[in-house]
Amino acid sequence: MISPIPPQDGIKSRFRGGYKANRCLTPEVRECHITGMAELRSICVYCGSNPGRDPLYAETAERLGRDMAEAGVRLVYGGGSVGLMGIVARSVLAHGGQVTGIIPQFLKDREVMLKEVSELIVTADMHERKRIMFERSDAFVSLPGGIGTLEELIEVMTWAQLEQHSKPILIANISGFWDPLVAVFERMTRDGFLHKEFLGDHIALPVRFCDSADAIVPTLQAAVADVPRPTLDETSGVRAM
Repeated sequence: MISPIPPQDGIKSRFRGGYKANRCLTPEVRECHITGMAELRSICVYCGSNPGRDPLYAETAERLGRDMAEAGVRLVYGGGSVGLMGIVARSVLAHGGQVTGIIPQFLKDREVMLKEVSELIVTADMHERKRIMFERSDAFVSLPGGIGTLEELIEVMTWAQLEQHSKPILIANISGFWDPLVAVFERMTRDGFLHKEFLGDHIALPVRFCDSADAIVPTLQAAVADVPRPTLDETSGVRAM
C-alpha cells in the first residue's frame, strides 16, 4: 500500500527542498556574486502515443498544453500526431504557443508526425532523437504512457543519478497511474539499491511528483527558478542509449 502523498504549498509532492543560489566570494574583488537563476523556457513532455482509457489523461494533456502556451513555455516532444502526444501539441498550438517536434526518420515515413508544429527536427534514429530532446529542454514531465514513456523517464532520471544534469523531472501521477512505479522506487530504497533518494523529504535527485494538471507548470517553474542557468544548460556527458 502506497502512503498518501503529503501536501506541500498546495501541490501534492513527494519531493521537497531544492537548489540554492550559488554564492561565492571572489578573492580578487572580495565581492559576493550570486549566479542568476533560470527561467523556464521549455518543457520536454513524455507521454503515450495512445490517449488511454481514463478521460482524465487526455484532459490533463490538453490543460498542460494550454498552461504551457499561456506561460510562454515551448513544448519539446516526440513529434507525434496521435494519442496524448498529439493532444498536448495541438493544445499548445491552439493557444498560441510554440512546439518543437523531434521525430526519427522511420516514424516520419509512417506519417505519424504532426505537420503543424512550429519546428520539426527529423533524426537518424531514436538515440539522436532523445539526445536532442534533452538538449532542447529545461525540464521534463512524464504523463501516463506505455513502455516508451517509461523508458524515457527512467533514462533521464538515470542521467540525473549519474550527475550528468540538474534539470528538474516531474512525474505527473494522474489518477494514480504511476503508483506502481513509486512502489518499485520504495522497494529499491528499502532493499539498498537506490542510494540517491527522492521520495518524502529526500532531495538527492531533482525529481518531483504532482497529481493534477494545473500543478505541472507552476511546479516546474519553481524548480527551475532554483537552478543557475549555466548549470541548467550543461549537457556534457549525456549520451542517449
